[in-house]
Amino acid sequence: MSLRINDTAPDFSADSTAGKISFHEWIGDSYAILFSHPKDFTPVCTTEFGAVAQLAPEFEKRNTKVMGVSVDSVEEHQKWKRDIENFAGAPANFPIIDDTSLNVSKLYDMLPADAYLPDGRTPADSATVRTVFIIGPDRKIRLTMSYPMSVGRNFTEILRALDAVQATDGVPIATPANWVPGQDVIVALSLNDAQAKEKFGNIDIKLPYLRYTAAPAK
Repeated sequence: MSLRINDTAPDFSADSTAGKISFHEWIGDSYAILFSHPKDFTPVCTTEFGAVAQLAPEFEKRNTKVMGVSVDSVEEHQKWKRDIENFAGAPANFPIIDDTSLNVSKLYDMLPADAYLPDGRTPADSATVRTVFIIGPDRKIRLTMSYPMSVGRNFTEILRALDAVQATDGVPIATPANWVPGQDVIVALSLNDAQAKEKFGNIDIKLPYLRYTAAPAK
């Protein structure tokens, strides 16, 4: 069965470029982003991992750890990291795990329905092992995104989604379409107008069910 929002992210142990990792222990009290790709030394994935390397300070500011998943070995990852770093101009210090066994890909239901996985498989054989999970400090899945091989991920959007997840975590608000930090948020329907004013102060009632307020400070 597919993983759903608010499911506990499956735990696993795996070798990685940062040594042996136990996933739940590695998360600690941070948020985590787990993102996967079909194979090392492929063009789109090199640009993606380069983008993550460049965004390392942004993830750190958000108390978020990032882990890459690949169906290749740690030895191949270490070689590929040199290409990533040369391309991005930034160190790729996040762990990349060895998923040659496909254990994590199967745990997280990342494989396409028609996956064909022979020995010597190519990127096309595991084409949709290109998934993003945002996971909370409680190990619950907060958000998922999946991409086909031909579409490079937008890590600016992933960062924006992380901001929205963190802004709404445990607070009776939601974010509107295209929201970015600093903009107003939507008051949850669990609060009536009086409760919303008591909790947030001013509210802007656009419709009886659509009420904006300034984003509360975290």
